Amino acid sequence: MTTLLPRLLRVFLSLLLLLAWLPAYAAPAIDKVLVLKQERQLKVIREGEVIRQYRVSLGKQPVGHKLQRGDQRTPEGIYTIDWRHHSEQFNLSMHIDYPNLKDRAAAYKAGVDPGGMIMIHGTPIDEDYPEWFFHGLDWTDGCIALPNADMRELWDLVPNGTLVEIKP
Repeated sequence: MTTLLPRLLRVFLSLLLLLAWLPAYAAPAIDKVLVLKQERQLKVIREGEVIRQYRVSLGKQPVGHKLQRGDQRTPEGIYTIDWRHHSEQFNLSMHIDYPNLKDRAAAYKAGVDPGGMIMIHGTPIDEDYPEWFFHGLDWTDGCIALPNADMRELWDLVPNGTLVEIKP
């Protein structure tokens, strides 16, 4: 028993030391997700470099900033991915925290509801409309959509709390 205790203590201390050093060897965090609406591009940026780039679909009214619920526009501005889930309708989805304070103020001034539930998501799983049907179309109600394989990769790359910048 007396020889077992020092051995367990050494193993425990070794594990603590290893856990302390792991963050130094982990992959650097993602700086941000950049969406360029006009180019229909989503770029994942780490340490100032684009590490992934995807073709995206936007809201049915892709030009201009989202002002109100139902306008089918994709917002423009600075947001954060604040939660995610497996969607029965759109495979995987990550929520962005639209409306931000600026969006709420603009909607209040215009006397409208700014809306919400803006997601980065995959394409529908639907036998009547296969995934290729959505390629090149702006078909969402204001969300940002990617092919499902791209969405799975993005899901694995980008953690909650990541900055999302959406530009015209």
